[in-house]
This record gives sequence, C-alpha cells and structure tokens, in this order.
Amino acid sequence: MKFARFLENGVISYGVVEGEEIIKINGSIFEAYQLTDQRISLNQVELLAPVIPGKLVAIGLNYKKHAEEMGKSLPEEPMMFLVSPTAVVGPKETIQLVNPEHRNDHEAELAIVIGKRASEVAIDEALEYVFGYTICNDVSDRVLQKRDGQFTRAKSFSTYKPLGPVIATDIDPDRSPIQLRVNGEVRQDSNTNDMIFSASEIVSIVSQVMTLEPGDVIITGTPSGVSPLLEGDVVEVEIDGIGVLSNKVTNKTI
Repeated sequence: MKFARFLENGVISYGVVEGEEIIKINGSIFEAYQLTDQRISLNQVELLAPVIPGKLVAIGLNYKKHAEEMGKSLPEEPMMFLVSPTAVVGPKETIQLVNPEHRNDHEAELAIVIGKRASEVAIDEALEYVFGYTICNDVSDRVLQKRDGQFTRAKSFSTYKPLGPVIATDIDPDRSPIQLRVNGEVRQDSNTNDMIFSASEIVSIVSQVMTLEPGDVIITGTPSGVSPLLEGDVVEVEIDGIGVLSNKVTNKTI
C-alpha cells in the first residue's frame, strides 16, 4: 500500500493512494484507522511530506561505491547522527540554499518510517517495527560539514530534507533501484543492495542507542554520484515502488 499526507481545502489528512486517486482515511496511520468512501483525485490535493518525524536519524557513508568515491574505508558499524525535523519539506516544495556560495550537494536516500515503539530490537525482528519507506533528498552544506567536523548544522537548515511523495509498505528496502536526476540528467544511479548495512541492521542498531517512536524516520545513506545543486535546478529522486520526489532549488533571500 501507499499512504499519502495531503492538504485539501485547508485541511491536512491521510489517505491510501490507488492509481490517480486518494482514499481518505479516519484515524492515525500508526494506530487504528478506517478507510472512508471518499475518493479524491490526486490533482485536486497538495501532497505534503508524508510524515513529520519526532526524530530524524541519519546514517552516513552507507554505500560501498560512495565510500570509494569519497576515498574512505568501509565503516565497521553504522555512523549515526541526528538532523533537525524542522528541515523536512514535502514534494514540490522549494529547497532554499542558505549559503549559495558554498558547495551544497544532493543526496538521494531511502528513508525508513518507524511504525511502532522500538527499543533494543533484534536484527531478525527489526522490520516488524517499520511502517514503510519513503524518499529523502539529504541536502548538505559541504563547507559547514568540513568546518564543523560533524554534520548536524550542515544538514539541518529549513527545506534541506525533502521527504515523499508517499510511504510505501511493500517494497524490498535492500533491493530497490534508486536514481537522482538534476534537470533531467542522471547524477546518481544505484540500488540499495549496495548498502553496507541493511535496513534491518540499521533499525536494530539505532534502537540499541535510542528508543524509536512511531513516525520517527531513519535516512539510510546515499549512493555514489553526489554533486552540487544550484539555483534554478529541478532535482528528482526516484525509488521503484515509491515514486518520484521532485523539488526546485533557489537561493534563500533575507
């Protein structure tokens, strides 16, 4: 199934996407919900970020070929850090570059959406705590990343974490093609089977450190091919079974 969070006539709702329609639901997608008989055309609503996470956990350097292009050895355990959830925006919202004179890179990523409370879960049980999967574009200010020696500031500016367009519940997180295009040109083209740590390993290991709650999001690292974004660009991230996350890029004005 595919779940969308959307705006219609000033009201935010959740629904199940079927073809070109959304079936509106009552209740929380993380608890009990009911399908209604209300069907709405997708072109009549605005798709929003499918979830606003309480915690946004990031995993760095998690693709073998990306580690190679960065000249780094493969990590022995996932490198995790926190990013502000206030950076999240939805499909078709504009990425606003705060420091356009810096190098600001795109990063196509599979995002894991947690479905139920997870603390110290085993690897072979970890996916039972996952609600589904969406797409993230992990926009990163490389100058600040290098200057700070850590990643939170470089990745937490408002609009730097587009999510969407939907949460898909039935994809294989460890064998999904992932591609990023800038103005139609393919920049990243890979498969999640190049991840160093699998989705179940990531959820389990993160849950050993912090308790994950429904709606929390873990972004799982990016494949090779990262490159700068510039004002006027249109960046699209596509993962089979989820869809296309598209955002325009502009320079932030004061």
